[in-house]
This record gives sequence, C-alpha cells and structure tokens, in this order.
Amino acid sequence: MKYKVNLTFSAEEDLFEIYQYVFFNDSVENAEKLYSKLHEKCIALQNYPHRGHIPSELSFLGIDDFLEITYKPYRIIYQIIEKVVFIHCILDGRRDMQKILQERLMRE
Repeated sequence: MKYKVNLTFSAEEDLFEIYQYVFFNDSVENAEKLYSKLHEKCIALQNYPHRGHIPSELSFLGIDDFLEITYKPYRIIYQIIEKVVFIHCILDGRRDMQKILQERLMRE
C-alpha cells in the first residue's frame, strides 16, 4: 500500500531556497535538475518510507520519531504518521545540523 507524501511549508521553502541558490550561483539547468531529483526522492517515500534512518543529531537527544534519507549532500527529514509521510525539511548536510534540527523540529 502506498503512503501519502506531504511536504510541509518549511520543506517547500527549503526546496525553493536550494533551487534559488543553484540558479544564481550555477545555472538554470542545474537548478532545475537538482530540484527535480530532490522532489523525486521525496515522492519516492510513498513506496518504502521506513527505509530511512533516525538522524544521529536527533537520536543523541532521544528523539526517534523522525527519519532521514539523503541525496548527497542534502538530507530529507521526515516523519511517518499512520499512512502519511510528512517531510519537514530538506537541508544541506554541510550546515550545523544539530542546531537547525533542534530549532526547526521542536517548533513544528
């Protein structure tokens, strides 16, 4: 059975910011290709959402209800509630993930 995949508003903003960054610093083609690949990776969670793993930054805090998959260097953080996958953020893994995850996931 397929799961429904929902991108939260903040995940959609993340995706758009990544697109903008690549658009202005690289090329339109690469921005569109990266946007498509990240979006496809998110939608693919409808088939096997449990394949992700708990982000180490959250595991360290005792939080185990979020999972992640990667599209290097990007990290897609999501939560499964019943048959729905909620994608909370799409982040560049080279940033301070501990701080970002604490701020973002604790307020949602």
